[in-house]
Amino acid sequence: MNAIPIRFPRRTAPSPEQRRLSSAQWTITRRISLVMSVIMLIIGAIVYGVMLFAQRADAERETQWGIDHNTIDSPPVCVWMTVERNGVISSTSGTPAGLPVRSSLAAVRAGAPAVLERVRRGGEEYTVRTAWRGAEVVQAAYGERFQRADRNHLLLAFAAAEAVGLLLVAAASGMLARRAMRPLSEALDRQRRFVADASHELRTPLTQLHTRAQLLVRRSGSATPQQLATDLRRLVTGTRQLGDVIDDLLLSARLPQSPGSRDPVDLATLAEEAVSAEDARAHAMRLTVRLRCGPGRHVVMGTTSALRRVIAALVDNAMGHTPPGGEVVVSVDAPLPGIVSLSVRDTGVGFAPEEATRMFERFARGTAGRGRRFGLGLALAREVIESHGGRITANGRPGHGALFTVELPAARMGETIPRQRTIASCLSAGGRRPDISGH
Repeated sequence: MNAIPIRFPRRTAPSPEQRRLSSAQWTITRRISLVMSVIMLIIGAIVYGVMLFAQRADAERETQWGIDHNTIDSPPVCVWMTVERNGVISSTSGTPAGLPVRSSLAAVRAGAPAVLERVRRGGEEYTVRTAWRGAEVVQAAYGERFQRADRNHLLLAFAAAEAVGLLLVAAASGMLARRAMRPLSEALDRQRRFVADASHELRTPLTQLHTRAQLLVRRSGSATPQQLATDLRRLVTGTRQLGDVIDDLLLSARLPQSPGSRDPVDLATLAEEAVSAEDARAHAMRLTVRLRCGPGRHVVMGTTSALRRVIAALVDNAMGHTPPGGEVVVSVDAPLPGIVSLSVRDTGVGFAPEEATRMFERFARGTAGRGRRFGLGLALAREVIESHGGRITANGRPGHGALFTVELPAARMGETIPRQRTIASCLSAGGRRPDISGH
């Protein structure tokens, strides 16, 4: 028999909500980056202005010091001195072309007050001060070449810092935007997940109730009162389980603040309920569903409704992949001290061994099962079992059925089951429970 093809979901296009969240994230990133870039530009402009002011003040001090103390033979660095005495002009050796500023010398000589100016000569800028010193007119020209170089270096440093800072700000703002959007994204994911889980989890109990209701209608004219009472009790049990499913789905939609309460739960009792709930559907599908209870204590700590859903999902999965005339066996054992095992074996179509782990992914589903199968039951079962500190595994071969095994930590001996119902039938000869068959 050929291997069962299992279809896995392709990468779907983002939903409108996801696109809006992504757009909002990029908008936040761009705006934060723009604001930080403007702030860095303002800071850079302030620093550049302070530096320029300080350089101008320094140039003015140097020229004033030159006017007061220096001669053409001993000028300070970057200062060229010019002295005019009795119409004779003398300048520092190597004075740049275009200096001194003769118009300023003539103006001061003619009686004008001291002149402080900035001039450009030969592509360079100079701060020039001209004033009287005793009987001579003195002019000190301060070259701003090194100051301009310092300003250029500062601008280059600011440009590099702006570029690096912009990248860092963009990365940081993107991370912060993602963190800010994460609660909204998780809320949308929980909403979609709740809808998918609700659709899947409600399908099985509703199918069971519908089947029982149909059988009850068919038997209403010929069945004995005892048979009708049994069917009605099972119908009531099904409605109770449906209520449990709805309650759990509503609780799962909330943000969990705590792991929840854990009570002693007897897996054998839950397995018996699951098998009994499926007897009508098994009869309609011409399947045999049996329960085997091994020796030992089968009590674990957990949430009854959640573990009941796990067993129901495993049985439903086995029945959906078993052809008419096949068999599904639910076994409860205590194989090792401290471990309780529940397994569901079927004689159905099986699966390829390499698909054993992938089938627990959400929306991974086979094409051989009957009915609409959404690929959520096994994924939800794994989440529940792992939240209880256990594990679930799958084994199978094409054409040779499948075996799903759940292992959970056993409850301590001092913990009792707060339920009135017992499972004395588990203690029958050989530790075997009587078969519950769909035939």
